[in-house]
Amino acid sequence: MTTAGVYMPLTQFGVIDIKGEDAASFLHSQITNDVQHLDASTARLAGYCSPKGRLLGSFLMWRSTDAVRLLIAHDVQAAVQKRLSMFVLRSKAKLSDATPEIAAVGFAGDVRKALSGIFDALPDGVHVKVEGPHGALIRMPDAAKRPRFLWVGPKADVEAHFARLDETLKRAPDTMWDWLDIHAGEARITHATVEQFVPQMVNFDVLGAVNFKKGCYPGQEIVARSQYRGTIKRRTALAHAQAATPGAELFNADDPGQPCGMVINAAPAQDGGVDCLVEIKLAALDKSSVHVGAAGGPALTFLALPYAYPSDE
Repeated sequence: MTTAGVYMPLTQFGVIDIKGEDAASFLHSQITNDVQHLDASTARLAGYCSPKGRLLGSFLMWRSTDAVRLLIAHDVQAAVQKRLSMFVLRSKAKLSDATPEIAAVGFAGDVRKALSGIFDALPDGVHVKVEGPHGALIRMPDAAKRPRFLWVGPKADVEAHFARLDETLKRAPDTMWDWLDIHAGEARITHATVEQFVPQMVNFDVLGAVNFKKGCYPGQEIVARSQYRGTIKRRTALAHAQAATPGAELFNADDPGQPCGMVINAAPAQDGGVDCLVEIKLAALDKSSVHVGAAGGPALTFLALPYAYPSDE
C-alpha cells in the first residue's frame, strides 16, 4: 500500500459531551489526565479507572464550543457514561451521548490538500487542534510513516463532504484506522479488555495520558504507587500474528500453564494476518516464543514501537 491519501469514516467510536460550568472540574476529578488546564487548541489522551486503578475506558478529549468532548470506543461508551454520571452529584455538569449528531473521520497519508478545502489552517503538532465552521481537526501521531488527522464535526456537515473527498482521496474501511492506531502504539480500551490493565500496562504514562501531579481520581493511589515504586513489570508491545482477537491471553512456551499477557487491540495487517498491541510481562519479551490463546497457538512476531519504554525498566 502506498502513502497516497485515504480517509476513513470511523464508526467504532462514540462521543460523550460534558456540559455545564463545572464540566472541566468534574471530569478533572475522575480521569487520569489534567482537564482544568486543557486549552482550546489541544487534545489529550486519558483513561478512566476503577477504584483498583484498572482502566474502564480510554479516550481522546478536547474542548468544543460549549463542552468537553470525549471520543471513546463505542462498545464501552454507555457503561463509562453511566458510571461517570453517577458521580456528578452536586456538580453543575451534565453528560450526554452526542454520537447520533457527530461524525468522526480519520485521514492518513497525503491529505493536506483535501483538508485545506475544509479547514482554513491545519494543525501541525501532535494533538494540536483547530476549530472551524465544520468542526474540530486534530493532528494525530504519525503511524506507518503516514501523517494522520482526525476530523470530528456535525454529522450532516461531515457526510456532505464525502463526495468531494472521493474525488481526491481513497475511502478505506475503519479497520485501517485501528491498524494505524496500533502502529502508533496507542492502545484503546474496548469491551474485551475492561478492567484488565492499569494505565502503565498500556504505556499511557509514556504517551502523556496520565498526569502524576494532578489531584485525586478513582484508582489514583494505585496508579501512582506503580509509577514510583518501580513495580511496572508489564508493558504494551507491537506484534504480528496469523490470528488474534482482543482479550485473548498470551502464553510463553517456557511456562505454558500460566498466561503472560493479553491481546489489547488487533486489526488486519497489510500482507495478511493481524497486527496487534499486546500487554505482556517484560520478562516474557526476552524469552522464547509467545503464542496467542495457548502455548501451541499462533506465534507472535514482535515489531518495534514508535517510542521507547522508560529507561529504568
